[in-house]
Parts: sequence; C-alpha cells; structure tokens
Amino acid sequence: MNFINGLTSRHDRARIVRIPILPLHMVNAYLVIGLDGCILIDAGLPGSEHKIGQALFRENRSWKDIKLIIITHAHVDHAGSAAKIRELSGAPILAHQADAKHYSRESPMTFCPTGWFGRLFIKTPLMFEPYIGFEPNILLGEQTHINLDCYGVDGVVKHTPGHTAGSISIELASRQAFVGDLVASGILLGGIIKTHRAIRPPFEDDPHRVAHELTRILETGAQTFYLGHGHQLQAQEVKRHVLNLLRLPEKN
Repeated sequence: MNFINGLTSRHDRARIVRIPILPLHMVNAYLVIGLDGCILIDAGLPGSEHKIGQALFRENRSWKDIKLIIITHAHVDHAGSAAKIRELSGAPILAHQADAKHYSRESPMTFCPTGWFGRLFIKTPLMFEPYIGFEPNILLGEQTHINLDCYGVDGVVKHTPGHTAGSISIELASRQAFVGDLVASGILLGGIIKTHRAIRPPFEDDPHRVAHELTRILETGAQTFYLGHGHQLQAQEVKRHVLNLLRLPEKN
C-alpha cells in the first residue's frame, strides 16, 4: 500500500492511500483521508471490500469513516464492490449520469480496444464479470462539478468523458488529480517495466476527448496524476501522452 501526504489549503492535511486491488499496480483504489473522514475513490472488483476494509484498519479507521464513495466509471474493476461498500459504510455513491444505466446493470458496457492487449483482454471473462447493480445517490450531470468541502477534502469532482461517456475525475487543491482510466502506465496494466511511462488503457472510447480532458486538468496546475491502472504520473509525462493521443486519427 502506498501512502503520500498532500497539503491542502482549507483542510490541514489530506493523505492519499493507494489500495492495491491486484498486484503490481494492475488495479488501484484510493482513500483520501481528511480531518473529518475519508473519501473512497473507486471500489475495485467484486469482493474487493475485504482489501478496502483491511486498508481502513491499517489506518485506524472503520467503515463509518468513509463519507463518500466516488466511482470514476462503470467498468467492473472500478465499480464491482460499490454496492457492498455502500452497505457497509452507509456512505453515498457519487457517479456520472451518463454511466447510470451501466451501474444499474440495465445496459451492458461496450468496449473499444486500444491495441492488442485490449483485444486479448476482452476475450477473457474478467471485464464481463457481473457485479451487484446500484443507483448512485449523487449523480453528476447537469451540475458541472461537485465540491468536496462538505466531505472534508479540498477538491472537486468533474465530468471527464473519453474513456467512457460517464468518466469522472477528482481534482484536489493540492495539485493532485485522480483520473481513473483516462491514462494508464507501465506495461500490461501497471506492471513490470516502464512503470512511470504513460500508456493508453486497454479500452478507450475517444482518445481526442481524453486528450482534451487531460489538457484541461493540466491547465489547472495539476502536478501528480493517480491512475486506476499503474503508478502515478507527473505532469510532464501526461503532457507527452496528450501529444501522442492528438496524433491519432479522430473518430468519425
């Protein structure tokens, strides 16, 4: 488990705790621990509540310390345990309305592979593993952003489509951003070599929209990007990745 301190302007100190859902940074969830409680960013695969509970225990926290669950998008490795964690913690789930039918299991996800790994990965049962459907308590949609001050964290949640229609990101005043699967790093989902080199995730709806959203986040002054898959990236590496995305053909 990784742990990084981040100073915030309105709250004394927020701590970022990475929760490894799978080894080698292949799948990450995060706790952002403020003075008045925690925000959980992503819920991992089905059954991940056990690892998240262990992470809380190591931080001398309990389920009741979670004040908000943010799900960055509706893929199973991010939303799989959300319903169970809501039941355990009593915390509301925040997500975007464009992915709402996927969260409720009313409509299956679609996948746009970005390369050979995505085409291979989509043939495995993992991405189609069922999870308990749920309706988010807080839907980002008509609102352009949601402020996290009332949950003890100095930051905002914003809609950042491109990976999926309902992808969202969390931007902290401490110049740290949690961007879900807008970008990944390493080889084979976080893995073995080039662990601090930006790559496209296995699936991506619209690379040019992703480039637009990453550029906007960079323009806010974000310095460190925390990912659903892989080690965190610094701003300069994300800028390099954006330029590579913009060289790809635009979607018709």
